[in-house]
Amino acid sequence: MRSLDTLHGQFLIAMPNMGDTRFEKTVIFLCAHSGDGAMGFVINRTLETPALPDFLHQLNLISDIERDRMPQPLLDTPLHSGGPVEPGRGFVLHSSDYSSESTLPIADGVSLTATLEILRAIATGRGPARSMIALGYSGWASGQIEDEIGANGWLTCPASADLVFDAIQETKYERALWSMGINPVLLSGESGHA
Repeated sequence: MRSLDTLHGQFLIAMPNMGDTRFEKTVIFLCAHSGDGAMGFVINRTLETPALPDFLHQLNLISDIERDRMPQPLLDTPLHSGGPVEPGRGFVLHSSDYSSESTLPIADGVSLTATLEILRAIATGRGPARSMIALGYSGWASGQIEDEIGANGWLTCPASADLVFDAIQETKYERALWSMGINPVLLSGESGHA
């Protein structure tokens, strides 16, 4: 079992036998882990709606005209389902080139900000070079994530900022497994088997 301080900034990769469909084939970037519990964001599950321009407009961060004039990269930016906890609350994982008073550095090249200020910055082209906007988060009570890992529900590995921010969602799960040297086709849900 890993010690408490090593899961911060790690990936959690769901095992096939997890049994919780909310986390089936997910990769979670773990932002916090202590004796009080853990918190992170699913990085490979996007939402069909709302689109980023509509989301920013609903928050009154951009006008109708600004929404219609958004550059294509922002129009194509998906919102992520960060997890089942507080799905109406927004969070931004982003590159370290952006910082505000409420920014928390998480790992090498990845920070977290959960304010309207960063969304305004993104909408106006003053935001971080790379970002992932998530609605909701994934959370665990004290000792819960350790129990789930011990029951073969999750694999853990060092996180990669490149994978967190990569726009190709469909293969993040497989690429996270490959980063550990695991062929996803050969992965078994039975304890002690790969």
